Amino acid sequence: MLNLWENFYVIVGSSGAALTGLQFVVIVLMADSAMPRNPQAIDAFGTPNIVHFCTVLLLSSILSAPWHTLTSVAVMIGAVGLAGTGYGAIIIRRTRGQTAYKPVLEDWLWHATFPFVSHIVLVGSAIALFNNVRGALFAIGGVSLALLFIGIHNAWDTIVFIAMDRAPKPPAEGQPPASN
Repeated sequence: MLNLWENFYVIVGSSGAALTGLQFVVIVLMADSAMPRNPQAIDAFGTPNIVHFCTVLLLSSILSAPWHTLTSVAVMIGAVGLAGTGYGAIIIRRTRGQTAYKPVLEDWLWHATFPFVSHIVLVGSAIALFNNVRGALFAIGGVSLALLFIGIHNAWDTIVFIAMDRAPKPPAEGQPPASN
């Protein structure tokens, strides 16, 4: 059954790896920004994107490996899900603890809730692999895509935030516009 998913995981895993590289570009842009540096904000909003993309790469590797039994696959997927759930709790704590940015509902959904739920689904999928292989594989594939889209959304959010910070500010009332 895993052989049927090989092309899917080659595409998804490659995307996770490529997006990890692009996230490095985001960090370089942030380093070039006039924004004050805040390691707590990067830990809360930047690092998780790398983890999401690398999780997709890891899931793709696990599901593309030549396993002898589905039990091994289930254990590995369950471990990834449990690790991701634990990391999700850390991200929630980091997000609450950072002071550089006050998250709004959309931030809480995309940076905390969606990834946390995705990893819980991985744990459930690992258990389901023993009874409903086809359904569990579709759920794992869905989580892989969800984590890619979550990372893409969050990276885009970061880039827009940086771009808005670097955009010329309108002059204060009563002051002439800045000349180039």
